[in-house]
Amino acid sequence: MSTSTSMAGPAAGSAAGEPRTAFVLAGGAALGAMQAGMVHALYERGIAPDLLIGTSAGALNAAFLASRPATVATAQELAAIWRGLRRSDILPLRPATLIGGLAGRRDHLIPDRALRRLAARHLQFERLEQAAIPLILVAFDLLTGTEARLSDGPLADAVLAAAAIPGVLPPVRWRGRLLVDGGIADNTPLSHAVALGARRIYVLPTQNPGDRGLPRPPRGALAAAVHAVTVLTNARLQDDLACHASPAELIVLPAANPRHIPPTDFGHADQLIRWALTAARTALAAGTPGPLAAGTAPARLWLAGPDAEAGLHD
Repeated sequence: MSTSTSMAGPAAGSAAGEPRTAFVLAGGAALGAMQAGMVHALYERGIAPDLLIGTSAGALNAAFLASRPATVATAQELAAIWRGLRRSDILPLRPATLIGGLAGRRDHLIPDRALRRLAARHLQFERLEQAAIPLILVAFDLLTGTEARLSDGPLADAVLAAAAIPGVLPPVRWRGRLLVDGGIADNTPLSHAVALGARRIYVLPTQNPGDRGLPRPPRGALAAAVHAVTVLTNARLQDDLACHASPAELIVLPAANPRHIPPTDFGHADQLIRWALTAARTALAAGTPGPLAAGTAPARLWLAGPDAEAGLHD
């Protein structure tokens, strides 16, 4: 795995204060709304991150949280933003761009101006290294075929890079690299939290590990394609949970979505937030792990959700 070489700041290692607790925020387009509910549940229990890692929609959420205090009010502010979002705020359709992309004259179908405006409106610092809580955004380098860990440089460009859905939004040129949405390779980048020394990792997914089926056939080509990608990313998440449960304690919060709202539907943020908040509260109350003591080995894996009975934990 290839990463950014600059790792200045508190996330750089033990000499600068090795992170003990990380939040890893997955991608998921409209389903990123549920992370506002998860963060609310964590913050009201006094669980705060030493490190934030995100990709795709999770990159937007992580960047928002990184400059604000770990309080319920911050989570509520994030929830309010999601409730007010519409697809056109992020993915506005422009006939000229669509035609150019379909005709092969552009490498994208939708311009990123709307997403850049959204980032500028809600992010409170200009460079990644200025984050009050150390922030890592994960993108994917199209030219080298490797993940890119972004820890310093212009925040808006980093957010756009980590959320640039290939073919849909334009890739971002970054120090000689061509970056797109990190979710295409690693939609829940918990391996980066492990690599940076986090010993307790709260995973904020947008799909529950092991989810495969649907209650009804996908409606349309886009829905079918999105479901196929979801199956692939969940397979990666399951592999990562098995791989990284030994060096760190992994707490996977439930991605409550009982009505199977698709990632392309931005009209149900309020429901997603409320479902996620209720599910996270219940799960955390049932089994919140205790404080990490120096020199003690953490438990391997704690699934705070419906997969807790699926044989994935100790």
